[in-house]
Amino acid sequence: MSDQVIEKSHVIEALAATNPEGEIWWDSSPLIFPSWRTETLAKAPAGLESDWAAQIDWMYNEKTIAENGTMGFGGVTTNPPLSLQAIRLDPQGWTKRIKEIAAADTALDVEGVYWAAYLDLVRQGAEAIRPVYDKSNGRFGYLSGQVDPRFVTDGEKMLAQGLTIAAQGENVMVKIPGSKEGYEVIEELTALGISTNNTTSFTVPQYMRCMAAVTAGLQRARANGVDLSRWRSVITHMSSRLGQLSDWTNEAKLRGIELTLPEIRDGEEAVLKRAYHWGKDNNHPSKMLQCSMRVEKDDRTGQMVSRHVQDFAGSDMVYTCPPSYIAQLMENVDALGPFDANAINREPNKASLEKLLKLPSFRQAYEFEGMKPVEFSRFGAFKATETEFAAATRQTVDFVRSVVEG
Repeated sequence: MSDQVIEKSHVIEALAATNPEGEIWWDSSPLIFPSWRTETLAKAPAGLESDWAAQIDWMYNEKTIAENGTMGFGGVTTNPPLSLQAIRLDPQGWTKRIKEIAAADTALDVEGVYWAAYLDLVRQGAEAIRPVYDKSNGRFGYLSGQVDPRFVTDGEKMLAQGLTIAAQGENVMVKIPGSKEGYEVIEELTALGISTNNTTSFTVPQYMRCMAAVTAGLQRARANGVDLSRWRSVITHMSSRLGQLSDWTNEAKLRGIELTLPEIRDGEEAVLKRAYHWGKDNNHPSKMLQCSMRVEKDDRTGQMVSRHVQDFAGSDMVYTCPPSYIAQLMENVDALGPFDANAINREPNKASLEKLLKLPSFRQAYEFEGMKPVEFSRFGAFKATETEFAAATRQTVDFVRSVVEG
């Protein structure tokens, strides 16, 4: 990759163009894309309607997928809040489907009906992009389905659910949380040749543990002659959730340290770049995946920025983008400017690092031995995200209950 700054009219394409091995994914169910397309185009600035339509159709177009097996997105990620969103967008359709599931197996309780409905949501999403998986021989076209976030420390339950999720389609990747027990499950699934996505992960110690689990699983798989030709592994960095849901701000305040939002973003950058370059230096097959990204004003410059992509342009990582974030990128394309294809190699701000290293929870996230695996599920950002995801799951279960019980 040269030092040339890449310029391109479509912001998502421009990011992808900084490294041919980089990937842009859709962070929501494929089932909601048509309604999001309509809603987004209705808000397009005057004179840009056709340009926005072209950008959106490059990302995901049902006809192109069916006929050519291609789309701009490399894959799809889902999580409990996003699954709840898909159900809320089509309450009548899902009410009908839930009634069908309950009638087909009267032995199922509410939780059983919920799980069957969730698996159906995963299966439908995977089927929607299956042509991309087939056309690319398994390189692209995966959909991530997540184990129940209410069981993040129950390894036996997560393994059973992971196997069931994987059975919903050849192009289904299983999302497993970054707890001690989660990494044990990732090893087991990898040993069976099942693709995984490590979620609720924020810290270098978690990423190191995930890579170790994947390596151990691959060794077992190869020893047992498991077909790995279409196996994939991604490790999720939940960017803004790390800096804003961890204890950095409170710890800074207690120590009389003023911590700005740009400095928090510097810390998120430092953590991900440390993990990314360690994986590259050790030729690890897992790809880093970045989510929880933001478009915001930089207090230092007064400019609109999205550092979660701008700081990493030129990398081969995956960027999974929720609908609202993509719309923000499109709205601010001129302010963001072109991507620097060498951004991934820039050193994080040293002054910010010096300040952040005074904070215990930043050291937990940044240092290679910052935490032991048993501590992962007690880390601030993990706990906050687990709580949010579990709440969304309970809301979905309650929707199912309201349908089943009337």
